[in-house]
Amino acid sequence: MLGFVLDVLFFLFIARAIWKLAQGFIEGYAGSPRASSGGVPSRGVQMARDPVCGTYVVPDRALAISEGSRQIFFCSTACRDKYRARSA
Repeated sequence: MLGFVLDVLFFLFIARAIWKLAQGFIEGYAGSPRASSGGVPSRGVQMARDPVCGTYVVPDRALAISEGSRQIFFCSTACRDKYRARSA
């Protein structure tokens, strides 16, 4: 009985792996990737470097201040406040 259950589980595992592989080929051939989730950009974005801690941030999601015609991006309010304190 245990052998039969293990055989069925093994068969299901192999069938699922083959199905996922076939889906990957179909998506690759059609050129239509699955919809992204979790807020991941669908294309590459130019990242900005936080001048205080050096962390790279996505400008759309970062805190920003303007200095003249230039925007400076920060990863957190703490980094923004440290930058303001240094330049004041």
